[in-house]
Amino acid sequence: MFTSTKVIELGSCAFRQWRATHSHCQYIHGYQLKAKFWFGCQELDEKNWAVDFGSLKELKQQLQQVFDHTYCVAADDPALEQFKALNAAGIIQLRIFDKGVGIERAAEKCFEMASEFLKAKYGDRCCVKQVEVFEHEDNSALYCNCGVNQDDEIPLDGLGDEQPKPAPVEVTPLVAPPMMRSISRPANVGPNVSSGKGDWFKGTSWGN
Repeated sequence: MFTSTKVIELGSCAFRQWRATHSHCQYIHGYQLKAKFWFGCQELDEKNWAVDFGSLKELKQQLQQVFDHTYCVAADDPALEQFKALNAAGIIQLRIFDKGVGIERAAEKCFEMASEFLKAKYGDRCCVKQVEVFEHEDNSALYCNCGVNQDDEIPLDGLGDEQPKPAPVEVTPLVAPPMMRSISRPANVGPNVSSGKGDWFKGTSWGN
């Protein structure tokens, strides 16, 4: 499969995690969001492209309608009616997300919008493989439609074949050599001290 990538500036977006009552993320805050898209295809077009990057300007406009200078709110936010009033007064541009907000949900939204865009423009020839949305250089979230059920066991290294189990290893107990075993015998310490192996301690008196 061929893969190409494209980075698109989404714009300045504000939101809040109203459930994060332990954190300052519960308050309205914002980021300059950008998204990286991975496009894949089995066959290139007549120009040897996976996706015509120039054609993505329309997708960029659609994405910025959602994220640029907007306030994204969760549909279950307790303050939703207040935000709707601010929107009606022309103070904010409100965007309501049914599943909730955050860069994880932003990545999912970008994936869905890009998939719909590519389907309309290229049919089944190419697809969106994954999308990564960045709050800044340290924080990002990635969404991909991997087609894996939650209960399925994911194979190692992404391989479809069952991974072989390593053969059991027989462990041989360590046995001290004769010299090490002899060390455990108590030393003969007293008036008549053994000279030891090779008379190493000849002329040395212990305990006197």
